[in-house]
Amino acid sequence: MSIKSSFQPVEDLSEREINRGLKLLNLEGMTSLGFFSITTSGFLAAFALLLGANNLQIGILAAIPFITQPLQIPVILLVEYLQRRKVIAVSSWVIAQALWFPMALIPVFIETPGAWAISSLLILMAIRGMFSSVTSCSWNSWIRDLIPSHILGRYFSKRLALATTIAVIFSLGAGYFVDYWPRCFPEYGPIYGYTVAFLFGALFLGMASPVFMSLMPEPKMHVNYDHRPSLRQLVAAPLKDRNYRQLMKFLLFWTFSSNLAIPFFAVYMLNTIGYPISTVIILSVISQLCNLFFLRVWGQFVDRFGSKVIISLCASLFLVVIIGWVFTTLPGEHVLTFPLLVVLHIFAGIATAGITLNVGMIGLKMAPQGEATPYLAGASLSTHLGTGIGPLVGGLLADFFASRSFTINFVWDSPVQALQLPAVYIGGMDFLFVIAFLLGILTLRTLAKVQEEGEVNREIVLDELLSQGRTTTRSVSTVPGLRFVTMFPFSYLRRVPGVDVAVGVTAYQIADMAKMTAMAATRGRMATNKLAQSLESGIWNLMQNNKAVQANVADIARHTVRGVILALNEHKESEEYLVNGAVQGILAAMKRAHANARETFRGAGYGIVQGAVETNTDPTTIALRSLESARAAAHQIRQPSEMAASELALGMIEAVNDIYPDILPQMKELLAAEIKNKDFLKAIGINGNCGGQA
Repeated sequence: MSIKSSFQPVEDLSEREINRGLKLLNLEGMTSLGFFSITTSGFLAAFALLLGANNLQIGILAAIPFITQPLQIPVILLVEYLQRRKVIAVSSWVIAQALWFPMALIPVFIETPGAWAISSLLILMAIRGMFSSVTSCSWNSWIRDLIPSHILGRYFSKRLALATTIAVIFSLGAGYFVDYWPRCFPEYGPIYGYTVAFLFGALFLGMASPVFMSLMPEPKMHVNYDHRPSLRQLVAAPLKDRNYRQLMKFLLFWTFSSNLAIPFFAVYMLNTIGYPISTVIILSVISQLCNLFFLRVWGQFVDRFGSKVIISLCASLFLVVIIGWVFTTLPGEHVLTFPLLVVLHIFAGIATAGITLNVGMIGLKMAPQGEATPYLAGASLSTHLGTGIGPLVGGLLADFFASRSFTINFVWDSPVQALQLPAVYIGGMDFLFVIAFLLGILTLRTLAKVQEEGEVNREIVLDELLSQGRTTTRSVSTVPGLRFVTMFPFSYLRRVPGVDVAVGVTAYQIADMAKMTAMAATRGRMATNKLAQSLESGIWNLMQNNKAVQANVADIARHTVRGVILALNEHKESEEYLVNGAVQGILAAMKRAHANARETFRGAGYGIVQGAVETNTDPTTIALRSLESARAAAHQIRQPSEMAASELALGMIEAVNDIYPDILPQMKELLAAEIKNKDFLKAIGINGNCGGQA
């Protein structure tokens, strides 16, 4: 095949050609994101600081690649006229990537730090942004027609997962290289470490991206030749679509508000806290690993529930991350700074996995087939404008608030001594985080007005993630104070946007851990006590590392048993054996934590019914076997067997009432026949003497 023919669009791609194109698209993503990890994640910000940049110039540097995106508007007409998206994308992308060579060599030819050095970087970055915008317009339309619509979520999650893996490796390696450079080559300045890292990345990763791009097939565009729309008509097409216009509005406002803060995270750690670049990169890698894990989760969810609700969940979680940065200094580094940064990077990785995967995808899904170019250009333009303006405004605000602060202190004054403890300190860039948080909350209201085909309510996805009913920790006690204690903090935290997602992803990890352990037990034919020991170890480790989870005994029991029941979906012959091992493992872990056994049994009962419903298993069938498992497990930890059976049964009835109320009378009668305890019968409304409903 000649080079010319390889750039010709194909009328109808075969399945083999599509699969080949998708594999090449994976390779392109791995190389481009691998290089992107070297030129971001704090590297470019640190490089600019060494060149002599101030806060405003850091903001300009972050904004340039995005404020150049209006160039997509005339490119729309070029794409529609030439209908050679591959030629346009590849040629412009080669130039854009090649510009990293002169940027990397700035310290070699210009004195640093200095005004000329940082100015040269800004000028070269602006030129690169222009060529990058040309690439984006033709590239988005190209892959929209290449990737089958029904696999968008799964494919993009897999592609991002592969690319993120490569990005983690190269960013971590580059971070340590840059930190060790001054020790190995003290005669050269630290800035030359960045020069070598950028040159390596540009040569072996940056230039590989357009090579893989050039090998991908391009589907032929289907355009009405009798009526070629004008540039004005093309630009107006997405604006006339009320729903797509609302999407563009959200993308503009969200990227603006979030990017008031995002570009300054690395600067904050480098300058305000004083961490070395390797520590910044390690935290970034933690975020990327969490991003990698949850791409699988969000990829499955988006095909089932749609993109909009996942964006809503992840955006609210990311806003919690932004406001969390305020507490990393009070006003300087404190004992909880690094642990808090680790937690923030974990949840940032989880949130950005869903946002990155779905922000581009929702524009693809809502764009008309065959007419995607102006729609995708409009979505891309909105995204890039917000991402560009945000850092500019952020840089101005950072300089304005640099000498300003707001403090709330706790003061204890006595004749012996005076003690002052800072409760809240907001100074410098902290104001950016607060402003970004408040604007982000307002922006989520804009997303609510976007209509996506097949979208579901946020609560449905949260319930799938959290795997709990509407009233998860309802106590038998009628005393309001006791009911509040049993419900706090889990069920109240669920009502806080962002925090609900943080609790949800933790619950997902509990259920997933239990499911994997149970499946391994079935494959290896473990004894019941071996399964119990494995679950005990996993739950205990989780509780030690997460105090919030440790406070919610019933929820841990519920999600663990639910995960085991999900494993039963593939190994039904092991039902009794697995449930028995699961209950024993949970109770052993709770005993080590000195947790309430009644709450544990009740949570396990709720999880049994919920897991049964999710796997289309009759809850009444598994209920009787579970009672025997509870009695056996109670005997192992020296708890009354009838108490265990009663509490498990109460949990199952609570779950049936919430999830499957149609079988509530049947479940009550079934359990009442097995448990003769008068307190239990009274609690479920059964007359113990006659055996009927009260």
